[in-house]
Amino acid sequence: MHIVIFVHPGFQKSQSMPRYANLLIEGMRNRKHEVEVWTAKSYFYKLPSPAFIKKWLGYLDQFVIFPIQVKLKLLRKDFNTLFVFTDQALGPWMPLVSKRPFVVHCHDFLAQRSALDQIHENRVKLSGKIYQRLIRKGYRKAKYFISISMKTRDDLHLFLGNKNPEISRVVYNGLNQDFKPGNTEIVRQNLSKRFNLDLNQGFILHVGGNQFYKNRKGVLKIYDTWSDYSARELPLLMIGSEPDMELLALREKSSYRSSIHFLTNVSDENLRLAYQGASVFLYPSIAEGFGWPIAEAMASGCPVITTGEPPMNEVGGEFGIYIPKMPQNEEDMESWVRYSANVLNEFIELEPVEKNKLKRSGIQHARRFDRELALEKIEQVYKEVYQLNEV
Repeated sequence: MHIVIFVHPGFQKSQSMPRYANLLIEGMRNRKHEVEVWTAKSYFYKLPSPAFIKKWLGYLDQFVIFPIQVKLKLLRKDFNTLFVFTDQALGPWMPLVSKRPFVVHCHDFLAQRSALDQIHENRVKLSGKIYQRLIRKGYRKAKYFISISMKTRDDLHLFLGNKNPEISRVVYNGLNQDFKPGNTEIVRQNLSKRFNLDLNQGFILHVGGNQFYKNRKGVLKIYDTWSDYSARELPLLMIGSEPDMELLALREKSSYRSSIHFLTNVSDENLRLAYQGASVFLYPSIAEGFGWPIAEAMASGCPVITTGEPPMNEVGGEFGIYIPKMPQNEEDMESWVRYSANVLNEFIELEPVEKNKLKRSGIQHARRFDRELALEKIEQVYKEVYQLNEV
């Protein structure tokens, strides 16, 4: 097949989406398909300007310059070309190929739901609501979809309304690195040297950015409460983006601030080691499209405590340890924190035999997130769409 893959512009500096796009690009090329990558380039965006203007300059590149380029390229593309959008958020570009066969990969609909005031924790301005409307208008023109979880597919169908897609499949993400267990004692020794911390007795791990749904504040609150009554002393490692001012203030107020460590710019190798060496992975996410870190941790032999709602419990299956979703109102927050801290403590106090049993089960469960298996299922959908539209 000849496949054209639309990806997010590099100047948006996303982390997870380029990895997913590369998974598709490399995977399809390895399967001997002819693959082109189309995206908006930086013309206006690279001009020296204040940060608040750069966003609008980027819009010029994406929604004025790039559509002209696409229309010109389409003149040279035969009708047996299959077009693929790596994210439903690329909806504003989809009308450009609405008369050609195209597949849309769907991740999460948090921004779409936020724009409709369905997510209390994430208020959206009028400009953001208009932008999300354009995205929705775009992907509603599609007939073929691949979602990364059942939760994502359910949300997609809600937003499609009365329109029934011809193909709507779920293909779980395939892990894009070699996550596997390691020798815990040796890993902790190495990490202690690399991070200049004493991690030899273990540590509690969280991986994620400052997005509201990653709930880093909830992690700190659970850790503080657990530390108040636990006989154990385990440091907390939070790997991801630079903490915002609110997170830094929470750490400063903590009686255990010397044990709370924000680690940024962590290499892929050190991230894999962190999963291998952690005592437990604490991930009280409010919402996700899939939840990569859950699968990564389980594949690395690290037990997971996460929110017991889709898609987190989809990914964790029967081998995750679940807590309720963090409540919106402050009145219920204290009881949620105490309950979650108690769940954390119950796991930490488990006998080694029980912990090892949970680790082994998690490793086995994570094999369903195999990269090649995911690519094989995606390729099957591409072939099916291609055959349906072959001239």
